[in-house]
Amino acid sequence: MSKSISWSSLWKKEDWWALWIGLLIFFLSLPGYYGVYLLGWVPNVNAPWMDPLKSVVVVGQSTMTKAYVGLNPILSIVFFYLFLLAILTAAAKAMGHSVRRFVAGFTIMFILTFGFWWLFGYAYFNATPNQYAKLHITWSIPVGKDGILIYLLIIGLLISNLVFYKKLPTVLETGARTEWYIKTAIVLLGALVGATSLSYMSLAVTLVERSLIAIVAAYLIYWPISYLVSRRLFKLDTKWAVTLASGVSICGVSAAIATAAAIGAPSIIPATVSSIIVLFAAVELVILPFIAATILKWAPYAAGAWMGLAVKTDGAAAASGALADALISAQPGLAAYKTWVMSTAVMNKVFIDIWIGLWAFILAVIWVTRVERKPGEKVPAIQIWFRFPKFVLGYIGTWLILWGIGFSVGTVTAAKFMTGGVTPQTELFRYFFFALTFMSIGLTTRFRTFREIGAGRMIVAYVVSLTIIILIALGLSIALFAGLPPPK
Repeated sequence: MSKSISWSSLWKKEDWWALWIGLLIFFLSLPGYYGVYLLGWVPNVNAPWMDPLKSVVVVGQSTMTKAYVGLNPILSIVFFYLFLLAILTAAAKAMGHSVRRFVAGFTIMFILTFGFWWLFGYAYFNATPNQYAKLHITWSIPVGKDGILIYLLIIGLLISNLVFYKKLPTVLETGARTEWYIKTAIVLLGALVGATSLSYMSLAVTLVERSLIAIVAAYLIYWPISYLVSRRLFKLDTKWAVTLASGVSICGVSAAIATAAAIGAPSIIPATVSSIIVLFAAVELVILPFIAATILKWAPYAAGAWMGLAVKTDGAAAASGALADALISAQPGLAAYKTWVMSTAVMNKVFIDIWIGLWAFILAVIWVTRVERKPGEKVPAIQIWFRFPKFVLGYIGTWLILWGIGFSVGTVTAAKFMTGGVTPQTELFRYFFFALTFMSIGLTTRFRTFREIGAGRMIVAYVVSLTIIILIALGLSIALFAGLPPPK
């Protein structure tokens, strides 16, 4: 085993480039705290949209700045493509990839991803019921904004398995850099978690204290149960079971990717687990809010906490909280709870998210010192550093920087400016890197591979684990949040 650090990994490894690119975008967004939007020119699909002319907006135009008022959204898309192409191509060259092939591959990926993101942003493809009145529609496929990721995954699968069923073209294989995209997205997720958690620190202290149970629930209750179900009951391989346990119990896709990197799992494992997570998160989003509004209308805070503790992926949890909020606050005598149900849902989810980095480190230590260590072998501590996923440093660092700003100027003031200036920019990039990820997963996943790895057994294991977690989350939510007085 190597006992020294190879400094060339800082510019030759994908893990490090995910960190550098994520931090570059983050630091370029920070002046937004002062009303200077260096990335305010980025485009955003205004999902759910009804009018094509208003379907793409420039992020900076929807904030307090006037600097981008005259920017045409089409030009914004072009600038967005050129910016991403420049930084990703520079990184690809440093890592030794063919520049010509990468430029061609990424260009196709960008066109496919942004094009279908726009198409499936159409309201009938994703709007949730609480949005119907504003959009003047009466039905949709109610999967929410995160549900668009499912569409991208499906499109990728169709292209890979029907259009190019014999062999995926090399140019698509080059552009579909699943792990690089998702690792960069996780770095930027830290900015979202940092800014959002500051917002909820300014809420009622009682809610914050009780939301800390999310940490105990996710890491000390959910995870062991999920692992034992997957490993003992369904006989999944250890790496599959560990990755699935993190995905179903903690933070969905982000936790699955971070865990897989920490234990050295092959890329097929986090890719497959991520697909399952997003699919069932959409199912949860469609079903659980209506159940919560029916059985927990007597305990609105508990309804919100249940969404945060049970629904996987950040977007689906927030959307579930928003839908439950709309359904509950519309009932007689419950108008005072408007926004509080959603806030409780997001707050619980955020507290879970904060500890992903620490969990990845713990798993890296366990894997190096216990699981993979041979009898009598002495494992040098440096191996923990080699195994630890470096992009997680960016995830931790971004939210710690935002917390530092928040505690220096006051959390209420900081949260106001961060959510108005910093996160609109980083969040657009985070979402698009997630979108690239799911298009890439689809393109690189062959149906015959699912048969080879026995994905059916894993899907059943996930469903069983998720069902148990949903029920435990319901009990915890009632025990901790029922009976709290209405907001004043």
